[in-house]
Amino acid sequence: MIKTILVPATGNTNDVPTFSAALQVARLFAAHLDVLHVRLDPIEIVVSMSADGGGGALAPGLIEQLEQDVRMREAQARRMFAEFCARENLNIAAAPPVGAIKPSAQWHVETGQEPLWMTSYGIIADLIVAARGGSDDATARSMLEAALLHTGRPLLIPGGVAPSTALAERIAIAWKPTPQAARAVASALPFLARAKEIVVITVEEEESRRDDPDRLVRSLAWHGFAATVERLKPGPHGAAETLLAAASAKASLLVMGGYGHSRLREWVFSGFTKRALAAAPLPVLIAH
Repeated sequence: MIKTILVPATGNTNDVPTFSAALQVARLFAAHLDVLHVRLDPIEIVVSMSADGGGGALAPGLIEQLEQDVRMREAQARRMFAEFCARENLNIAAAPPVGAIKPSAQWHVETGQEPLWMTSYGIIADLIVAARGGSDDATARSMLEAALLHTGRPLLIPGGVAPSTALAERIAIAWKPTPQAARAVASALPFLARAKEIVVITVEEEESRRDDPDRLVRSLAWHGFAATVERLKPGPHGAAETLLAAASAKASLLVMGGYGHSRLREWVFSGFTKRALAAAPLPVLIAH
């Protein structure tokens, strides 16, 4: 059961749609949103700039300017959170009331490095909801990487556009017989329990066993879930594009495993994971 959802609050335009996606999940499970803003440390930034050879890192007034920017960003993030809660009539709560049947939210602020705090909070959350950001948004990428690789928790990335159907109504599972995909399916069980349609999609490669997705369907049946299998051949643009296109046409949520590892905050995931993180047209629930 999903009862606590971690959501980063950055103070930029991605926050509101990310809050909305998280609230959509929270309403399914009467869950609590822990909304986290990480306040950058100006002194840490200056020290880092100096260590990296930044010639102007110690210019007079730099720390004061950075501090002002940090305060403005925090104020913007807090304002967006407060307005969202007021608009959605979302209760602010630090502890669950007895017999809670509605979503709630709480504002948190920490100072330091965003990926580290994302990991610290994410480890104890049931789910993390975070936006992918733009192609040049290194902060969003580092937070996604931290959430996916270092928390052991499932990550929900909202799609590029608002889904036309309820999030859990039609679910596609991108299946290959790996531990990552198995963990993703296990993490998705609360969503699968609410789905009207479940399709297991596999892109068959030469070494694929045709009975692998059938075994998953049989396993899901023991949970009371009816699922079908769709086997695809890789299209001209590759397996990732083939699977994402099929999932987008059939589902409102894609469940998949995340493959790869982290090194110096670079994207070194497999092609499919990279493509899904960068620009999947539908929401993606991913586990590593």
